[in-house]
Amino acid sequence: MIVTTVSTAQSLEIADLLEKVKDEVRRGLSTQPKTLSPWLFYDEEGSRLFERITELDEYYVTRTERSILEEHADEIVRLACRRERIRLVELGAGSGAKTELVMRAVLRRQTSLEYLPSDVSRSALEDARVRLEEKIAHLRVEPRVENYTNGIAPLPDDGIRALVLWIGSSIGNFNPEDAHQVLARLRTRMQTGDALLLGADHVKAEPLLLAAYNDAAGVTAAFNKNVLVRLNRELGANFDIDNFEHRGVWNTKKSRIEMHLVSRDAQVVEIPATGQTVFLAPGESIHTENSYKFTAARVATMLRDAGFSMERTWSDAQGWFGLHLAMVK
Repeated sequence: MIVTTVSTAQSLEIADLLEKVKDEVRRGLSTQPKTLSPWLFYDEEGSRLFERITELDEYYVTRTERSILEEHADEIVRLACRRERIRLVELGAGSGAKTELVMRAVLRRQTSLEYLPSDVSRSALEDARVRLEEKIAHLRVEPRVENYTNGIAPLPDDGIRALVLWIGSSIGNFNPEDAHQVLARLRTRMQTGDALLLGADHVKAEPLLLAAYNDAAGVTAAFNKNVLVRLNRELGANFDIDNFEHRGVWNTKKSRIEMHLVSRDAQVVEIPATGQTVFLAPGESIHTENSYKFTAARVATMLRDAGFSMERTWSDAQGWFGLHLAMVK
């Protein structure tokens, strides 16, 4: 018999997360048009499905960003370091897989490294800490459980400069006003000499974009629908998963991919945990995600408006993705 114990901290985290899920569902499904925030995707199954998405032929984002880091990580770190010792800070760190390339580049310049990953999931951060410290010598991981979209905790004031990573084009999930707020709040926590490396997916041909979010194997569709599976499990809802169609569309005017769950027929959904009865008309959509696409000029403007000084941009040969280094001066 296997006995699983859950610490008090973990119990509180689980209870707090459930309340956040309820709040988001109450808000999003009582508005018109109906919405659900993309952070709801990432339960255990959603995270597994997203890892599968990153390996799909159609989904160019992860492998393109990784290829840029493989080629330019040493140069990025050199410009960020400016002959000083640095620590790494990462927003929405997750597993920290691509970050290993930056870590190793830093450790080619200094004898040890402190890594401060920021994420809302204590368990994901702890898993990453154990894996990374076992894999990379002279690395010390200090997880920070926080919602970085509301601002991060103060960084250590010990003279060691920070290289903050916000990669994966996570900024694309925020509307322009919210993206500015996240960047501006981050800037208030950074000091002169600190650097930010921002990953941003660039505008490209519409067929490439649509294929990336409507893959032939249906993995993205399963990922999108899994949010309803989660609500059925955690909130006692009775969404009929098969009565929804995944749809990824390109909004040219707003320069973003939108993901929707479209009701095939009229539906009445009960959600006991939130006390809601949700009515869906045939063809009505629940908007689950935006993924904004940028030009290099737009990224530079965003960073300048938030108080950063643009330093350098690296891209792949096709110009599909950019890593943008900005400094605090």
